[in-house]
Amino acid sequence: MMHGREQSDGLVVPAKPRNNAGGVPAADGVEGRGSAKRNPQQPTTRRTQSRASVPAGLERVRQAARKDKDARFTALLHHVTPELLRESYLGLKRRAAPGVDGVTWQQYGQDLEANLRDLHARLHRGAYRPKPSRRAYVSKANGRMRPLGIAAVEDKVVQAAVATVLSSVWEQDFIGFSYGFRPGRSPHDALDALAAAVKRGRVNWILDADVRDFFSAVSHEWTQRFVEDRIADPRILRLIRAWLTAGVMEDGKVTWEQAGTVQGATISPPLANLYLHHVFDRWAHEWRGRHARGKVYLVRFADDIIVGFEHREDAERFRGELRERLAAFDLELNPEKTRLIEFGRFAARNRAARGLGKPENFTFLGFTHICGTSRKGGFQLVRQTNRTRLRRKLREIRRELRRRMHASIPEQGAWLRRVVQGHFNYYAVPTNIHALSAFRKQVGRHWIRTLRRRSQRGRRLTWQRMYPWIDRCLPRARILHPWPEDRFDARLKARAV
Repeated sequence: MMHGREQSDGLVVPAKPRNNAGGVPAADGVEGRGSAKRNPQQPTTRRTQSRASVPAGLERVRQAARKDKDARFTALLHHVTPELLRESYLGLKRRAAPGVDGVTWQQYGQDLEANLRDLHARLHRGAYRPKPSRRAYVSKANGRMRPLGIAAVEDKVVQAAVATVLSSVWEQDFIGFSYGFRPGRSPHDALDALAAAVKRGRVNWILDADVRDFFSAVSHEWTQRFVEDRIADPRILRLIRAWLTAGVMEDGKVTWEQAGTVQGATISPPLANLYLHHVFDRWAHEWRGRHARGKVYLVRFADDIIVGFEHREDAERFRGELRERLAAFDLELNPEKTRLIEFGRFAARNRAARGLGKPENFTFLGFTHICGTSRKGGFQLVRQTNRTRLRRKLREIRRELRRRMHASIPEQGAWLRRVVQGHFNYYAVPTNIHALSAFRKQVGRHWIRTLRRRSQRGRRLTWQRMYPWIDRCLPRARILHPWPEDRFDARLKARAV
């Protein structure tokens, strides 16, 4: 369903005028605009001389997109070369489950060059047809099941290659406070920006906004129009339309949805970013410049949105108008998960003066954010591993340990070392040392309990006898990340050079 509002906002109309209000000012309080770097999830294309032409061609696209914000690109598919398809294949997860055709990453690679030549030929003569995604489910933190779509390896390869090409254009338009699934950006970049805003900015209120079932509600028609705002290559547009309508297979039956983009598809994150760039980012950036009385700080990672406000009146007005804005594009806020809370450097003092309790907490990207106190008595933003995420991770480890119950202790220890180290690599931030230590201790307990179940003799296994193995195999809890505002400053300084 089309809405006249979008035309009044100056987005995608037949004459293709563009609203430049989404541009980023020269000096933004806490957000910087990222450069058009390559996606770190995909291998670089400069490993051999034969691949050097791929980034050179895309660099020309980046420069043209950066120079002319109104340009529409009519010829992009030729940048999807056999070399880029090979790089896309090598960037896929090698142990990922197969799609509906049952072909694994290893099987596709047995005759890789021939497969890629055939795929490239079919793609450029218009004979390529995407397969339906295979339906799978994963558990969510709230106990519900999240539907995923597992695409065929060949479809993943093409989607990754096309996403790389489209990113060369869209990255020149995206705004600095958008962090999710973008080249050179990570969840910790978003967390650092948020921490810097809370600790240094005029943040007194936090709006934790949750878009209800975003990936299932995305409008195909609006998605197509947003793509056409910069892309005029009919072959690329046909591919996008084909992926949106490829369907999902479950229990041998294919269903076609009228809305939504499949979670798990390689093309879904860039399309989701594009959708929210038009629907939220440009609107929110313009709103804070035109309508806010005080400071407004924006951080978005995919569909996770955190907005910090100086004044409560701004926060309440923003929330109401955001609800209307999302509704115009077939989206809505989840009233159960969207919260406006008092939070920041002065929240505890202000609430105490009004006879209220401690400030509420909020969760963002796996961390619970808490208004705490430093050793010197000042404000300290405390970030701790979200308890729901922690319990879910421990349940997964317990189930996997039971599956590996009869493996040797060294084999179990080597696997646990990788798991614990991976957990620490993400969660080992300042103020989170106690949660890290608790996680390591619980993993050790689950390991002992699993070994005790192996035999009658295992019941006599004590913590004292097992401790040397735990101490040898499980990494010790220690902070691996710098203070967020320090890393945020360093990142801004590096981009300014």
